[in-house]
Amino acid sequence: MDVRSTNRYHSFCNSLEGLKKARFRDPHDEFVLSGTIQKYSLTFDISWKVMKDILVKYHGIQSFATGSLRETLRAAHGAGLIESDTWMDMLEDRNNLAHDYDGVLATACFGKILTCYVETLDAFCRKAAAYFTVE
Repeated sequence: MDVRSTNRYHSFCNSLEGLKKARFRDPHDEFVLSGTIQKYSLTFDISWKVMKDILVKYHGIQSFATGSLRETLRAAHGAGLIESDTWMDMLEDRNNLAHDYDGVLATACFGKILTCYVETLDAFCRKAAAYFTVE
């Protein structure tokens, strides 16, 4: 993997570790809530770029390269990089959270992000590690 892709993978892992820290914070604190939502969106965005890097470099899949995030998720699922349909739910929540101006959806999604979504992101992080280990 090239340096840029490797750096992106490490940024993803670091962002995920930061997101995990929200588990120990007060979800009723507005700053914690908004910070968690922002960290989730960032972590999710980096994750699909890492998927794209792996798909292009190791699986030779380039037909989606200029396509949507949804196409990338489908290609990653087909290549066995991700195993859960949760990714589509994560995408939907990420898109909806971008338009959550009063924080109602953020409050509703907080628990789901810190349990289900963090587990799903962590599973991908572990699977992707095999592509970024020093040989």
